[in-house]
Amino acid sequence: MIPSTTLNDGTTIPQLGFGTYLVPPEETAATVGTALEVGYRHIDTAQGYSNEAEVGEAIANSGLARDEVYITSKLNNPNHERDDVLRTFDETLEKLRVDKLDLFLIHWPLPTRYDGDFVSTWKAMVELVEGGRLASAGVSNFQPDHLDRIVGETGFAPVVNQIEAHPYFRNDEARRASHEHAIAVEAWGPLGQGAVLDDDVIGRIASGLERAPSQVILRWHIQRGDIIFPKSMHRERMEENLQIFDFELTPEQMEQIDALDRGPEGRVGPDPDTFDRV
Repeated sequence: MIPSTTLNDGTTIPQLGFGTYLVPPEETAATVGTALEVGYRHIDTAQGYSNEAEVGEAIANSGLARDEVYITSKLNNPNHERDDVLRTFDETLEKLRVDKLDLFLIHWPLPTRYDGDFVSTWKAMVELVEGGRLASAGVSNFQPDHLDRIVGETGFAPVVNQIEAHPYFRNDEARRASHEHAIAVEAWGPLGQGAVLDDDVIGRIASGLERAPSQVILRWHIQRGDIIFPKSMHRERMEENLQIFDFELTPEQMEQIDALDRGPEGRVGPDPDTFDRV
């Protein structure tokens, strides 16, 4: 049974989901269909992944009721202007074949673009929630000062901040700032895009528990309270990633994994303060 996390607007989200980043569109429907068969009920996609329509196809063909699947998508970087937010959100709903979306995120703050005005983009997201077709609005890759600014200028806190986080880059400052605003943390790249899987510390813990290294890392995230959505295109790995709720890491094991943090040197993705690709 996958536990749920209650967000600051009273809605709930499955703590473990399925990610679709870099899943080719031509393989997305089959891959997401398999994930739903295996038992995932939280699917994470984005306008920029170019596979929303295929995610929608898989969900529509799954036989599952709409309220059984939690769907997240994200605003693409060229769409930060208010009218583009509203227009492309309509397109996202159409591609996903839904009348209402569970969660929509600003994918990147882009502080060096749009005259640094990500607040107006956030206001458009709030407008979507107030319009009733979006249940919850959140952000992704927002730094502490970005969060302070949008909350301070709008009085409306995101429900989640989806940030890079894994044992080599715990991203504690962004995590702490999120929690100060009662914002849940979603960890993208929870396995460090594979970099952490061969770590000796992880290997020793996994061997002692008779678990896969990926299961140990994902369990570390769960015990930290992170919301995670690992991606795999293989059914056996999808099943393996679900099997993390029947064991626990000891406080000592958690500390050993915590100690792997390399700070900014451990980052595998772009720096949100400088990333500006549109």
